[in-house]
Amino acid sequence: KAVMNHLAAEHVASLLYHYRADCVLDVGANTGQYAKQLRRYGYRGRIVSFEPVPEITEKLRRAAANDPDWHVYPYALGREDRTDTINVVYGSMSSMLGPSEFGNTRYKRFKRSRGQEIEVRRLDGLLDKVLDGLDDPRPYLKLDTQGFDLEAYAGGGDRVRELVGLQSEVALMQIYEGMPRMAEAVATFEADGFEITGMYPVTREETTGRVLEFDCVM
Repeated sequence: KAVMNHLAAEHVASLLYHYRADCVLDVGANTGQYAKQLRRYGYRGRIVSFEPVPEITEKLRRAAANDPDWHVYPYALGREDRTDTINVVYGSMSSMLGPSEFGNTRYKRFKRSRGQEIEVRRLDGLLDKVLDGLDDPRPYLKLDTQGFDLEAYAGGGDRVRELVGLQSEVALMQIYEGMPRMAEAVATFEADGFEITGMYPVTREETTGRVLEFDCVM
């Protein structure tokens, strides 16, 4: 897993450099693990992190406090602006979706989840604000929303065509009820012109070795 994580991070860093990305939209930021990794691997542009769970957002703000070009917004991203309830789960598994039967069997922590009211926003309604000050914005979208990636992506509307690249966790096994499978997710992104540059296993089932999710970089 550590090797795959390193290879994925190296690949993303090279992609950001190659396509001259100057703003990474870090959706589902949790406590800032992804943004910190970007900095470790050499990315120096703007980072805009979205994390809706209040106590996690506060930890994220502390992580970003000494980085003047790392900005934090307390929202989930979705298909429409609304107030909704997220299922808060220990670690980085909070989701707008409930767990599937498979998810409940694999992750005992789902039994200790709780509901939290949060704000959901469309990405296209926020882009002008988060890109303000960049002369020629070249944004890159990272999605890690525990089964909600296509909903967050849909909120980008026609403006997803402004993205120079994206990455999304795509699932072979449905950990959350109703989450899209890999084929549906990849087809959605390909329909907007994105092409795969790398696929990296995120989680595996220990007993069989089968991959549950990939990080798909496009």
